[in-house]
Amino acid sequence: MPIARITGQGLVAIAFSVAFLWGCLIGERIQTRKAYTERTQVMRDLRRLRRDLPVSDPRPAAVQTPHCAL
Repeated sequence: MPIARITGQGLVAIAFSVAFLWGCLIGERIQTRKAYTERTQVMRDLRRLRRDLPVSDPRPAAVQTPHCAL
């Protein structure tokens, strides 16, 4: 003699909850992988920029005088 039974609505609610949980876990994994890939690309770009651009001596800004048209 069963004490409690799961109705059809209860089974649907459980199935929906499990599917939603798996969707969240898969979505989180996709986002994490995408973030890792983007971070790796940014680090490669930074290394490439540092290697390609030579460092120059700082120069004082040129002083420009306004020209008056008379």
